[in-house]
Amino acid sequence: MLAALDDERFGAAALARAHDAAARAGAVLRRVDGPDDRLAAWIDLTFPASWWSTEARAGSSWVAERDGRIAGFAAFGARGLRYAWLRAWRERADVGLFGPFGIEPSARGDSLGDALLIAALSSLRASGCAAALIPAVGYQGLERMYAARAGAVVVERIDLDRAPFRATILASGAGTNARRILERMGPGAARLEVAALIANDANAGALTAARDHGVEALPIVWDRAGESRAAFDARLIEALERTRPQLVLLLGWMHLLPDAFLERFAETINVHPAYLPLDPDADSTIAPDGTVVPALRGAHALRDAVRDRVPWTGATVHEVTGRTDRGRVLVRMPLAVGDAASEAELRERVRPLEFAAVDSAIRRWTFER
Repeated sequence: MLAALDDERFGAAALARAHDAAARAGAVLRRVDGPDDRLAAWIDLTFPASWWSTEARAGSSWVAERDGRIAGFAAFGARGLRYAWLRAWRERADVGLFGPFGIEPSARGDSLGDALLIAALSSLRASGCAAALIPAVGYQGLERMYAARAGAVVVERIDLDRAPFRATILASGAGTNARRILERMGPGAARLEVAALIANDANAGALTAARDHGVEALPIVWDRAGESRAAFDARLIEALERTRPQLVLLLGWMHLLPDAFLERFAETINVHPAYLPLDPDADSTIAPDGTVVPALRGAHALRDAVRDRVPWTGATVHEVTGRTDRGRVLVRMPLAVGDAASEAELRERVRPLEFAAVDSAIRRWTFER
């Protein structure tokens, strides 16, 4: 949808009116330009399995706060987003991007949403934009809302009904996440066709899950006593090449991947049981309650969370690079550790988040292609 910003409702006095409307709703508006870990954590908790926190980070946001607590936000002016439906618009200097936009449930229905919407659109106008693009609206109710409140009109319909992408799964253990993905394959589901599953343990439950779903199951096992690591890596790459994947999914894969693998299969994503920072160079992030928590990278994130009494963990799906668990975050979800007393107990709590995060990350990956 496209909203023309020459309407007087977005003019010079609009921002003052937005502040007044927020005040009537018992809130104050705060502008954020660029990364804000507190806002990102609130978004991740309030809108689970979304990737809105990464989009808000790519631009500016107006944030509504009540008694010092975030109640809603409206992002605008994001740059560098990869979604396919933005390709025709990303070079338009006269068009600014609006969204994402969200209000906590208790604040919906009052004037707070209007205040945030007007604040964001008036800020786009003040930056020199003649129109605001509101992409991927999705629902007729939202179309009607944007038409009524912003004068927006539909300028393009997005057709997501296309052939599925071809993927190969790499797993090492029981294959719980792999089985979940295999169960959800089909038209209109993940837009993914799993060609094969490779495991580095001949007895891995993940291989059984693949066979149960008619997917090729390939054990590629490293004989540490008689084979070099380089030779094993070469066998793995050769086996994976034969499956012709467009996407490689690491679902519990426990080997580090060599540079040659990542050069050949750059489209590789991994699920990691921790709440990783959006900044790949950061070693800590802000949890939803404001706590600073360490970035628990590596193979023992859940063990480390219990041992070090870290109050928040979660699940993150990220692109795989040569730096362990430091690739671009696609989706992340926070989880309070609570009274979990063991790694096994915490793993069971994290598992549903992993399911949701992987589903969402696959959807985002396909949207970007």
